Amino acid sequence: METASPEGILLLLVLFQVKHALADGPLQTVRMVREKGVYGKAGGFYHAGIHGAGSLVALLIFGLAALPALLLALADTVIHYHIDFIKQLIVQHRGWTQDKPVFWWALMADQLMHQLTYLLLAYAVIRFVS
Repeated sequence: METASPEGILLLLVLFQVKHALADGPLQTVRMVREKGVYGKAGGFYHAGIHGAGSLVALLIFGLAALPALLLALADTVIHYHIDFIKQLIVQHRGWTQDKPVFWWALMADQLMHQLTYLLLAYAVIRFVS
């Protein structure tokens, strides 16, 4: 299968989804959740780093060359860190908790930004391999 084919890009997006589910689910610790809203704390870096490592694996499985895969994975790491930080900062500053609907709006906005990031990364892959 050619990587830039529709099937190839769908495979890449599936790999990003699996990576995201693992990194935002069972691989995320309480420390990571607690520290994502404090800029520069290790927990936020670890969490974003897991996402970046997962993206690197996904891009390499997809068949992208090592250097562009590494650069895109680093971009995902930086973007993911800042999306999470901004969401946590807003939620904590405003005192939004899980029992308030606005918390869930914030969470879904955060998740939407991550999904749009994966589409942007897929677009970058298409431009790179075309």
